[in-house]
Order: sequence, then structure tokens, then C-alpha cells
Amino acid sequence: MKKIIYSSIVVASMLIGVGTAFAAGGFDQYGYNDTARIFNGTCVSWYMSKFGGTEAQAQDYCGDYSNDKLVMKWNAEWDRGNAEGWSNPPYAAYENNEWNGMTKEGSKSVWKYKIVWVGDYATDPLLIPDGGYGIWGQFAVIMDQGKDPSYGPGHFWFAHSMPTGYGAY
Repeated sequence: MKKIIYSSIVVASMLIGVGTAFAAGGFDQYGYNDTARIFNGTCVSWYMSKFGGTEAQAQDYCGDYSNDKLVMKWNAEWDRGNAEGWSNPPYAAYENNEWNGMTKEGSKSVWKYKIVWVGDYATDPLLIPDGGYGIWGQFAVIMDQGKDPSYGPGHFWFAHSMPTGYGAY
């Protein structure tokens, strides 16, 4: 009898916790939690959140990466930039993407990206830190490293700025 009561309390506590998380802006059906500024999903769920469509269309887009896990984290400055259309700089915005294809049906690719706002590098290429590369017109990838069987065996670095921490940009 005590075990049944204890189990019921544990389950009720878990349900209250889940309800509280959703009430506070928890994860949506795709894997986004805008309150915590995190996405935790798959390539398919990311695609469906951004472009809609069917799961088949998302799988077609993602291909071998469909079942890979994706975790993205960003700061409040990233949200501010998105809200303003990146038209009121400067921004101390950063984003972190972690790709994990080491799942049962995953691509076996593992990748990590660090991205920072640097400004319009088309007008001033020196805004891109040494060892990084430009992306999306106003951002720099300061770290891009991982492994992917399509590149061959081993670990690859495509960007490694010094410093690689967010606070320097």
C-alpha cells in the first residue's frame, strides 16, 4: 500500500512539474523552448518548425541526417537581433549548434558550431576573426569542428578562431 501511494505521489509530482514547465514556456511540439532559448530536436523537427509541410518533405530535405539530434542554444541578444531584423547594432549575439548523428539510425556525423554577430563584413572583411568565416551577412562562425563519414575518417576543423569564446566578440 505504501508503495502505491509513494508511486502516485511521484507520478503526480512529475505531472505537476511538466505542467509547470509548459506554463512557463516549456518545449513546443518541435523541440523549441523560447523561454530557455534552446532547441532540442531532430533535423526533421527543426525543418517542420521552420517550413511546415509534411514529415515526408522534412525527411526528404534532411536526407541521411533526418534522425540526427540537434541542440541549439542562443542568448537574449540573438532574440533582440531577430526582433529588430538586425537593424539596430551592435549586438552581443551568439548561437551554439551541436549536431549528433550517433543515434541508432543517425548519420554518424557529429558537429559543433559557435556563431557570433560581427556586423556587415561585406563592407569590412576585417570583422571576421582570424580562423573564422562569414555566414548570413553579419555573422562569423568562430568554431566549426567535428566528424562526418562523408568527409572520410578523422576529425575536421573548418573554423577555429582565437579566442573561440563568445565574450571576445
